[in-house]
Amino acid sequence: MAKTDDFSKMMKDMMGSFPIDMSAMQESFKTQASLAEKMSKVAIEAAEKSSEISSKWTKETLTKVSEITTVKEEPTDYTKAMTDFASAQAEMAAENMAAFAEVAKKVQMETVELMLAAGKDMGEDMTAAAKKATDEMTKAAKKATAK
Repeated sequence: MAKTDDFSKMMKDMMGSFPIDMSAMQESFKTQASLAEKMSKVAIEAAEKSSEISSKWTKETLTKVSEITTVKEEPTDYTKAMTDFASAQAEMAAENMAAFAEVAKKVQMETVELMLAAGKDMGEDMTAAAKKATDEMTKAAKKATAK
């Protein structure tokens, strides 16, 4: 019978010949996890603020609606109540849309800052990993040619 080669030993020997630095991968993972955490924080804060704005707007609207639903003495009072409600709604809409715009602006600015910082960190990580890999490959090549 023919003897089968032990491929797992061959792969282990081959992979042992190529130095791999897992610390670069770990640093990259840490950088990515840190960015994800910071981005999540920005998104959650924006959602909380938006929820507060919506809730406040709803409460104010319900207060104004209750004013409309009260019984009036004169028919013209109903018209005035509706006009006042429409005017108040237009004013509240403008205020709340401006508040939502401020939240969006803040999210945009924080996101850009995080992406720039992350790009810088990732660039530094990649440069360090490439330098270390080059050094290790040079050492391995010298070692292989010296044999």
